[in-house]
Amino acid sequence: MKIAVLTSGILPVPAVQGGAVENLIDFYLEYNGQYHLHDITVYSVWHPDVSKHPALQEYCNHYHYIDTSSLWAKIRRKAYGLLHRHEYYNYYIEYYFERAWQHIGKQHYDAILLENRPGYAYKLSRRGTSNLVLHLHNDLLNSATPRHQEVFKSLSRILTVSDYIKSRVATIAQSDKVMTIHNGICLDSFTPKAVPAVTRQDLGFSDTDFVLVYNGRLNKEKGISELIDAMLLLQDIPNIKLMIIGSTFFGNAVNEDDFVRSLKAKAQAIRERLVFTGFVPYHQVPDYLHTADLAVLPSIWEEPFGLTVAEAQAAGLPIITTRRGGIPEVVTSKNAVLLDIGEHFGAHLADAIRQLYQSPQQCSLMAASALQHAASYDKVRYASDFFNAIESLS
Repeated sequence: MKIAVLTSGILPVPAVQGGAVENLIDFYLEYNGQYHLHDITVYSVWHPDVSKHPALQEYCNHYHYIDTSSLWAKIRRKAYGLLHRHEYYNYYIEYYFERAWQHIGKQHYDAILLENRPGYAYKLSRRGTSNLVLHLHNDLLNSATPRHQEVFKSLSRILTVSDYIKSRVATIAQSDKVMTIHNGICLDSFTPKAVPAVTRQDLGFSDTDFVLVYNGRLNKEKGISELIDAMLLLQDIPNIKLMIIGSTFFGNAVNEDDFVRSLKAKAQAIRERLVFTGFVPYHQVPDYLHTADLAVLPSIWEEPFGLTVAEAQAAGLPIITTRRGGIPEVVTSKNAVLLDIGEHFGAHLADAIRQLYQSPQQCSLMAASALQHAASYDKVRYASDFFNAIESLS
């Protein structure tokens, strides 16, 4: 098949600037390059770091780049926004789309794959384009979505990252054109290294510390405030430490808002038991996870999938998390404690942490189960399922 991929229009592919969606695109392009399945053209924003990326040498994957960051592009983007005030997306995304359409409209593709942008389907269908496939990573297509009926009808296939997202699409209509393809990760990168980038000693942990790890953004939806509440309730066990991968809410490492200021004030009493890693390049994150004893990922919003949960699982960590969104699809009762959120959520987190701290044998069993279950989320399985779903259209 000859396939076009319309990316989000924000971050470049290959994923030289990161991005969960962009990394997942890289995974299926890598698979396509290995097995020479399809002729794929990726429409991506330009970034200088892509110019020497080895992925650009693949003969069956092609890249069409759109300048959105030069001074001239910024002027044209702004002008487009002034002339088109009532488009589906903001002017930045719409400018990228129109520049991509200038090329796509002159080609013949067997399918056009839309990465997390249902609005593209609305625009393309109105231009007579068919065989549209939406790869839906977030809750962006449901009965409250603008023009949801038109978008839904215009799509030949909708691939959702979880059954939770599939259930949200089902608020529009029940249809067998909606399929769940669970995300994948690079399991090999989570294998412990002979010489890791960091050790427990580097981070200031002793062998007797029981190290919790939180990997996620510092915002309300991720449950970090409730996790601090739990740590405050565990002050009778001083060797329970919390490692926060990424930013700190002490000092000036993040732009402070009211939420971050509340975290800082709340955590003062346990400041000595918190370890902040600062920014960690993604390829080093597994090394940091391997220094921990337990992953606590207490998301309180409806996670579309729960990528950090899958990563903690691949690192062989027992997990405490929540029954939110797609998270229960990623883990099992053998490797994770799933909690409901509510008025006493912080106390329930503390109870779960205390129980696992006091049960090293249970932690070991959960860790072994985590590694076993992680195989279900290998990037090769993901890419294979992904292309099988698209090929069923032909």
